[in-house]
Amino acid sequence: MSGSASELEAEGGQVRASTLELFFDLVFVFTITQLTHAFTHHPGWGELGHVALMFALIWWMYSGYVFLTNEVAPNNSARRTFLLFGMFGFFVIAIAIPSAFGGSGLAFGLGYLVVNIVHSVMFATSGGAGASKAMWRLAPLNTTSALLVLAGGLTHGGWRAALWTVAVAVQVVSPYLIRAEGFAVRPSHFCERHGLVVIIALGESVVAIGANLTGMDLTVGLVATAGLGLTLGYVLWWAYFGFDDERGEQALAALPGPARIRPAVFAYGYALFVLVLGIILTAAGISMTIAHGNEPASTAAALALSGGVAVFFVGQALFRLVLGIPRAWLRLVGAVAVLATAPMGVAWVAWGQLLLMMLVAYGFVIADDLLRVRAGERSAYILSPMVMGHRVSRDGDS
Repeated sequence: MSGSASELEAEGGQVRASTLELFFDLVFVFTITQLTHAFTHHPGWGELGHVALMFALIWWMYSGYVFLTNEVAPNNSARRTFLLFGMFGFFVIAIAIPSAFGGSGLAFGLGYLVVNIVHSVMFATSGGAGASKAMWRLAPLNTTSALLVLAGGLTHGGWRAALWTVAVAVQVVSPYLIRAEGFAVRPSHFCERHGLVVIIALGESVVAIGANLTGMDLTVGLVATAGLGLTLGYVLWWAYFGFDDERGEQALAALPGPARIRPAVFAYGYALFVLVLGIILTAAGISMTIAHGNEPASTAAALALSGGVAVFFVGQALFRLVLGIPRAWLRLVGAVAVLATAPMGVAWVAWGQLLLMMLVAYGFVIADDLLRVRAGERSAYILSPMVMGHRVSRDGDS
């Protein structure tokens, strides 16, 4: 497979995200919101485990749908109808999230089964010959995982968590249990879709700020705290989209077609799971900070805020390691430094922690950017010194 855009389109896949996929992602916005609210309303280690477990299940199938639409363009009524059923399944899952470990576990399991069936049927019947064969190899494992989730929804207490954990384990090991040949990764579409969901998750931090300002007296301090939260969201956006988003696509595009599968799964499946989970926790931390900005933060709120950004940096470090992007170690050092700011919120005030953590996180991101620029790298947002000099010279001549 040469990987050229024209040939990939001729094979039936997509090279850019479609508007229907963006519409599909609106349901995922609700999923992220529900997970954030679930932790915000019951912050603690137990709820963190529940959120991480639910998100692991959901993320696996969401990423599976990215692989699906990467191969099967939603360009006829039958395919669009199937995607609508998949959206409905995700919507049921999202509705069930707040009490998924209580009374709505069965609804969560049924929604998950619908999502899984639609994915397998569409892939097996509408994909290319190679993709269909690969899906028939993967479908039994995905079905096993979905049935475990459904079985968990029928049980109570520790059994539910145990069965859902086994379901996640099946998903994690499945790339090692089947041959990946047959699946195709079209980097432009694949990376764009995952980038869009990172944007969606970051949008939740903005929603968290606005939602907590509702009904409150807008004092100077409150507006300033909200501004810090918004700036932190920008820092996380820049950390990923400043360079790594483009570098990830370039790294996948540089590989031969069959060699892209494993890196795509590890970088955009496993590593981005950690990164987006960090955004969810950060959004919850911002929400709690806005609500109690001029008071000492609870231990849970302080750890959610600093820990969320730290988890984001760990996910980005894993992303870089998988794709060979330089300086993964710098993100790990940044994660430790950011996490060290948590005591500030507990010992002083929540907004003080937010300010210090934002400065520390931004400092590491800027330091990384300076190293890239000095190395002559550029992105859509930053030109290398050589290119900048050329443009200045050309503008001066004109």
